[in-house]
Amino acid sequence: MKVDWRPLRAELMLWRTQGLELPFWWRDDDAVAPTEALEQLAALSAAVAMPVHLAIVPKHATEALAKGLSPQFVPVVHGWSHVSHSSDGGKNAEFGAGREAAAVADLKAAYRRMATLFGARLAPMFVPPWNRMDDALFAHLAPTGFDAVSTYNARTSPKAAPGVAQINTHLDPIFWRGSRGLVDPEVLVSQIVTLLKERRSGITDTQEPLGYLTHHLVHDADIWEFSRQFLQEMGAGPVRLYRHDEKGIS
Repeated sequence: MKVDWRPLRAELMLWRTQGLELPFWWRDDDAVAPTEALEQLAALSAAVAMPVHLAIVPKHATEALAKGLSPQFVPVVHGWSHVSHSSDGGKNAEFGAGREAAAVADLKAAYRRMATLFGARLAPMFVPPWNRMDDALFAHLAPTGFDAVSTYNARTSPKAAPGVAQINTHLDPIFWRGSRGLVDPEVLVSQIVTLLKERRSGITDTQEPLGYLTHHLVHDADIWEFSRQFLQEMGAGPVRLYRHDEKGIS
């Protein structure tokens, strides 16, 4: 795959010349068990020397996943069962409005299950399925044991609730509403350059780690290859890798 990375390289050069550093992280969703796709994700992580925050579905997570998880993976909590409770044709959401008591029970069950599986390895970040969560539920995260929540798009505040950081993802290479293959690489490069320009100019929060979101279980060859090239490009830039269990690594 030939991708024209020159616009991104030019933008990253501006970051260097202005003495700026970009916090950057990688999140991958929907893991439940060891698979060939997960092995491929681990190999990519090693090749580009970047940790992956692996969002694991607690109800379906296996002990085999916990026992065999490679050190470059940072386990985080991906909902409870990844089942939508929306009705009347609403957008998919497991932690949407209208079921606060049940949702809080699910939060607690999710944390307990993941703590049992991963112990001290668990990074206490909550990732709601479909990147949607009712605002009323944010206040229940810290009492449950979570110290961060991650959805999608630029955050409007560093804190989602007292004691809970908001650390979102911002670029997804999958064309979910179409072929479910790779978004046009030219469009993706344009999107990332726009994200970087907005940060450099102070339009969006410069302190929030810029997040790349993948879903290893549904990747085709083009998505894998674009991700490899993109992560190499970012790794060569003025970036500081963020890892939630260490609160930032370089």
